[in-house]
Amino acid sequence: MKISGKGGPIFTVRNHLHPRQLAWLLIILLLGSLASLSACAQLKTNLQPEVWGYKVVATYPHDVAAFTQGLVMVDGQMYEGTGGKGSSALRRVALETGEVEAEVRLNAPYFGEGIAIMGDRLFQLTWQHGLGLVYDRASFKLLQTFSYTGEGWGLTQDGQFLIMSDGTSNLRFLDPKTFRVVKKLTVKWGKQRINSLNELELVNGEIWANIWYDDRIVRISKTDGAVLGWIDLAGLYPRGPQDRERVLNGIAYDSQAGRLFVTGKNWPQLFEIEVVRP
Repeated sequence: MKISGKGGPIFTVRNHLHPRQLAWLLIILLLGSLASLSACAQLKTNLQPEVWGYKVVATYPHDVAAFTQGLVMVDGQMYEGTGGKGSSALRRVALETGEVEAEVRLNAPYFGEGIAIMGDRLFQLTWQHGLGLVYDRASFKLLQTFSYTGEGWGLTQDGQFLIMSDGTSNLRFLDPKTFRVVKKLTVKWGKQRINSLNELELVNGEIWANIWYDDRIVRISKTDGAVLGWIDLAGLYPRGPQDRERVLNGIAYDSQAGRLFVTGKNWPQLFEIEVVRP
């Protein structure tokens, strides 16, 4: 009897072997194969996710007083949601100049958070009041409100659902008409949960998320929440000890032109970047 592998016979078993000896031999081979598969699986688990770098394409003015919580670009127009009790706002902003073209302010104590646009409606979360706001995109007229449990942080949409973060490792998918939670994902790399998910953006079918107090953007599978990789933006805006709260927060993807924009809380600049793959 010949036992073969991919490259040909591994060795020949003489026909005069006792059946019991042959059975033990096959068991040993099987155990060896299982051990090899286990080792390969362990190696795969220990691999680190791919880390991309960046290149600055252009720099634009940004209101240093804007505590950026949400950033969206649609049809070449930039929209921004800002936070702060008594200073939260929803804005339409001119990219080239940073000028605020239209604005609606939230009354205290509401603290503005992430924003998203679907069609002619613009959605905005609040931090700790469980209140969502729905505006007419063109006029900023408030159309309705909705409620949710827990905190509101980041917001984006995939054409079917609103996708929100709440400061944990979880993402919620909301029906944009009823605001009912239809699905939840836990963002993980292997067994490790990725916490403090903040501002969100959908980029080429992936969910990209800022991490609070982190200079990296995490790329997330929209299907199962698995981490697909990271984008390391360290050094984009150097911060001193006094700038602890001036963290990276704000991702806007112009899907029509394939342009990517990022900024941060109280940053004086907004950056158009290209990601650089290793």
